[in-house]
Amino acid sequence: MRPLPFKDPARTKLLLDALSQRILIMDGAWGSMIQSYHLDEAGYRGERFACACHDLKGNNDLLVLTQPKIIRDIARAYFDAGADMIETNTFNATTIAQADYHLESEVRDLNFEGARLCREVADEYSLRNPSKPRFVIGVLGPTNRTASISPDVNNPGFRNTSFDELAGAYTQAAEALIDGGADVLMVETVFDTLNCKAALYALNEMFEHKGWRVPLMVSGTITDASGRTLSGQTAEAFYYSVRHAELLSVGFNCALGASELRPYIAELSGQAECLISTHPNAGLPNAFGEYDESPEEMAVVIKEFAQAGFLNIVGGCCGTTPAHIKAIAQAVQGIAPRPLPNRPIWLEAA
Repeated sequence: MRPLPFKDPARTKLLLDALSQRILIMDGAWGSMIQSYHLDEAGYRGERFACACHDLKGNNDLLVLTQPKIIRDIARAYFDAGADMIETNTFNATTIAQADYHLESEVRDLNFEGARLCREVADEYSLRNPSKPRFVIGVLGPTNRTASISPDVNNPGFRNTSFDELAGAYTQAAEALIDGGADVLMVETVFDTLNCKAALYALNEMFEHKGWRVPLMVSGTITDASGRTLSGQTAEAFYYSVRHAELLSVGFNCALGASELRPYIAELSGQAECLISTHPNAGLPNAFGEYDESPEEMAVVIKEFAQAGFLNIVGGCCGTTPAHIKAIAQAVQGIAPRPLPNRPIWLEAA
């Protein structure tokens, strides 16, 4: 059976053509950049939420509504550093995560505006240099709940979310991201594969209903030196749990620095029929929860990834800045991307 067509075949073909020619560069950490602005409670609230009854400081996703200039400026900084793909600032923009701030009603606007702002800046840079089109990744974060593990050590059967609740939250967020202009959707920082499966189920159902699809990326997170996700899977097991979803790419991000992630990216590269992505942290956090790995140090490790033939898409996670992305972009320039073992039939729809 032929797969569903892409929503924007011409745009998707641009992306696939770019991926066939070179390693594409993602952006770095949005949280690290937002922290550099030292916003107070009023800065997070803006005019729209000036009278909100709950504290909103720390809700970084809210800034797409209250501080759009900051969001545009961060996007421009990453594009200036050499990024081809920019992630939307929507990591916690689901009803489940926004419940902590009593802002469930704002979720559609958060995702739509998050994508629209990045689309605006991406189009600006694409027009400046049509030979280097820029793309928007609509980010679907893991939520702050886990479907596989009880948060109550005294009640191992208890769950504080359900598959259906997760699927509904992901559907709402994804629809708004696509409406706002996202080229790709990425389910990222997956610590619980059941959460990810709820997202993939929701996206597949949404695509079937609409009669089209957009490319999908999945990025898990290896939580520590055990080499497993929080829900207990090895890199290989994680891949085989999600490979059915006709993915553009699979990879790992967060939790570990590039050096620590290397064996797991190598393992994925040897297994995956799709493309490989990674966006590691700037090393491991220090005693103050900060990240010390310099752009130059990180770029040396990433360059070896590329030379080993592991990479199609690379960027940065916690602690990375435009300086890190610039160093990474320079380090992998001219190195051939990892070839696909076999071109999946679903790619032919582009």
